[in-house]
Amino acid sequence: MPELCRFGGLVIYMLFRDVGQHHKPHVHVYYGEYEAAIAIDGELLAGSLPRKQLKIVTGWLAYHEEEAYKAWNLAVQGEHFEKIPPMM
Repeated sequence: MPELCRFGGLVIYMLFRDVGQHHKPHVHVYYGEYEAAIAIDGELLAGSLPRKQLKIVTGWLAYHEEEAYKAWNLAVQGEHFEKIPPMM
């Protein structure tokens, strides 16, 4: 699973050719024992995260929306993408 970003205990991945299950551009997020699929538009598609971490991820996605969609467009074609930096 290609890593998109890692910060604050959160690990954000984007899978190659991942268009079957959620039908929306999204990322997979891991935080301790939690895991979730979150659409780039901020919708929680599957799984769960603590409320604070969900807000952090959705804020990060909103801040990096253009980069996230660019990475998504490459990933669905099976192409590698650049990592996105954490928000500072």
